[in-house]
Amino acid sequence: MSNIVPLISSGTVGPLGVLHLPRLWLKASLGAAGKLHSDYPACGAGYDQMVLNGLGIDKSAFEAFIVESNPSYIELEAWVLDQKGGSLDQEAVNQLNADIIGYIHDDDTRAEILGAAGRNDDGTIKDAVNLNNLDDWAIFHDQELK
Repeated sequence: MSNIVPLISSGTVGPLGVLHLPRLWLKASLGAAGKLHSDYPACGAGYDQMVLNGLGIDKSAFEAFIVESNPSYIELEAWVLDQKGGSLDQEAVNQLNADIIGYIHDDDTRAEILGAAGRNDDGTIKDAVNLNNLDDWAIFHDQELK
């Protein structure tokens, strides 16, 4: 399998309590190994950049660490803590998590994702975390199970 759909949700946290960080680690790790599905950026401009900005982590330093160290998830969290002097600003983490949970895709993006997933757009799913989950699952199903 060399074209992996990242199935860790943006709504997942690791021990540091940072939403999306496990998914960012997975995507960046798969990208560095040349195994990330082509529909996904290894470190994109959306939630990925939100997490890096929210934590005050330089994107280039993050990408270099992933490529050079191939860290486990726990090693990544340790590196993040090291970059931040041993602790995170909990208020900043709380704000970041709230921003991730509160992000809403535009109407066209929502309609596109729901259409590809085979679900009627009845207006009940608006948040990007759940829409992105549906998108991942549809891409995985189309790639791996059909």
